[in-house]
Amino acid sequence: AELNIMQMGSPAEDFVYQFKGMCYFTNGTERVRLVARQIYNKEEIVRFDSDVGMFVAVTELGRSNAQCWNSQKDLLEQYRAQVDTLCRHNYKETAQFTVQRREEPTVTISPARTEFLNHHNLLVCMVTNFYPRQIKVRWFRNKLEEKAGVVSTPLIQNGDWTYQILVMLEIVPQRGDVYICHVDHSSLQRPITVEWRKGHFTDTMD
Repeated sequence: AELNIMQMGSPAEDFVYQFKGMCYFTNGTERVRLVARQIYNKEEIVRFDSDVGMFVAVTELGRSNAQCWNSQKDLLEQYRAQVDTLCRHNYKETAQFTVQRREEPTVTISPARTEFLNHHNLLVCMVTNFYPRQIKVRWFRNKLEEKAGVVSTPLIQNGDWTYQILVMLEIVPQRGDVYICHVDHSSLQRPITVEWRKGHFTDTMD
């Protein structure tokens, strides 16, 4: 998991200075890493990395800053403490809305005939309203996974902390063929499968 905090300095005529704090979490808060980046005109020049315990120059421009700040014991202790006071604190405050939140996807199949595919058709598997964003959508034909002719849209944000995605399969319908859209997501105890046969739809669970 990752938590980003960004602060931008007042823009002047000739430069913009930014601070970007990033918290990285492994197994909840078992292992936490803070990386505080100083950015000048869109280029990172110096960073504090809690794994290193000190400031590190990224460019020559940041070298003098790193040397100056590393000589200040109180400043170093303050940054080192932010692994707990900033990262772990904010994780606990926001976990129920982010890390622990689960929204189950809704899955539907729609056939679409397209002129440019001649006699081929498209099956569109619409997977909507899920959270978190990581999801796996696969197509099966007669219990065998289809990989050729599969096209996916990018992940789409709905604006309410949920996502949607369309995964399309190019097909030539044959009598008796059974197509299944198979969806794996962390909100589900079991994958969702939606079955399509020429002429009707069936929603099933594995």
